[in-house]
Amino acid sequence: MTRATRVEGLTADVPDRADAAFVIHATWALERTPGMVSHVRPDLVLADSGLPCDTFNFVCRARLEKSAARAGAREAVAYFEQVQRPFSWWVGPGDRPHELGAVLEDLGLERAEAELAMALPLERLPDAVAEVPGLDVRRVGTNEELDTFAELSASNWTPPDAQVIAFYRRAAAALLGAEAPQRLYVGYLQGEPVATAEATVHDGTAALFSLATRPAARGRGIGSRVTWQALRDAHAAGCDLAVLQAAAAGVGLYRRLGFAGFGEITEYKPRSAAGAEG
Repeated sequence: MTRATRVEGLTADVPDRADAAFVIHATWALERTPGMVSHVRPDLVLADSGLPCDTFNFVCRARLEKSAARAGAREAVAYFEQVQRPFSWWVGPGDRPHELGAVLEDLGLERAEAELAMALPLERLPDAVAEVPGLDVRRVGTNEELDTFAELSASNWTPPDAQVIAFYRRAAAALLGAEAPQRLYVGYLQGEPVATAEATVHDGTAALFSLATRPAARGRGIGSRVTWQALRDAHAAGCDLAVLQAAAAGVGLYRRLGFAGFGEITEYKPRSAAGAEG
């Protein structure tokens, strides 16, 4: 199910704003990094990092006419088959047609996972959250800090995914530029890096990604503090809406910050890839 759910206090344009910010997250650095490409069309967006890693290879923001959905989807799937790189297709509340999931399954993809799409009008962001003794939240601004962010992100896989580190190193010049819409954060506990967050800022929307805390540091409010810092900075920069996609384990944390669900986001992958992960 990918239809948007109407939630009190959230406007009808939230799914479109979330998708627009996701496109920036997926394509902005690629467009400025040699060896990476993106195709941003009114009806579909494709991002290809050039790496054998579906963490950075996407199809998203489908606005396909029902009569053209199969042909448009087949074209995107064929692209990744031709370049022989893995990819994920993300289907969210704003995507069309509503039958897109069935079209993708008919083309050989399957549901890999589903997460809750959540949003928060930033005027509702709490003025503060509990301090965590010894925690220092810093926005990434140097190559060394970007390497730390990348290594923490890679450690979300077992074993750590070297392609995640490769992506951030290749895209470093774009991501560290003053105009980059991706704002990356690392939380350091007693000097040790333990948590990450990304806020991609676009047209008044802050889209959160890479929200993670090392297992040994969980349960202390670190994730809440790092997420809140990214949101506070985005609000100060003029954003009025925050969006994210939440795995089941994180929904409670985000609700405590004021987020509400507005639909489901489903990840589709080629059957062989989805089966291998399961």
